[in-house]
Amino acid sequence: MHLSELLTEAHTLCHADAVSKKRALELAANTLGGQPGAPAVEQIFSGLLSRERLGSTGIGEGVAIPHCRLAECEQAVALLMSLATPIDFDAIDNRPVDLLCFLLVPDDGANEHLQTLAGLAELFSQSSVREQLRSCETSANLFNTVVTLSTPQAD
Repeated sequence: MHLSELLTEAHTLCHADAVSKKRALELAANTLGGQPGAPAVEQIFSGLLSRERLGSTGIGEGVAIPHCRLAECEQAVALLMSLATPIDFDAIDNRPVDLLCFLLVPDDGANEHLQTLAGLAELFSQSSVREQLRSCETSANLFNTVVTLSTPQAD
């Protein structure tokens, strides 16, 4: 699935104030959790934290893609967050992270999960995409920009 199919404006946070990896994961869990059809906040936080303990999801160039599979998750959902101040995320290039794209998928969605992660990694590997997202000043602008950038173009 493409990011534009998984993301809503309510799940897009521009210039969020998170001072650490743990705080960013908590903010994501609080934003995504507790809604009808969504896992509980604690389950999301625990799933994201457990995945980070296996190895950082910081992919480099200031980007992280925290993700997990949850049995309580009914459908794949994403959250995009830009940070007011970059944070240490133990990324592979040791650079601080300021763009985070969280992904939650149902436990039985392994193939979809891997394909979506690959698509996200490809999207965020483009310097022009990162620059455009970093230049956004509001959550609405961040949402509209990423939807435009991640929607497949018809040939």
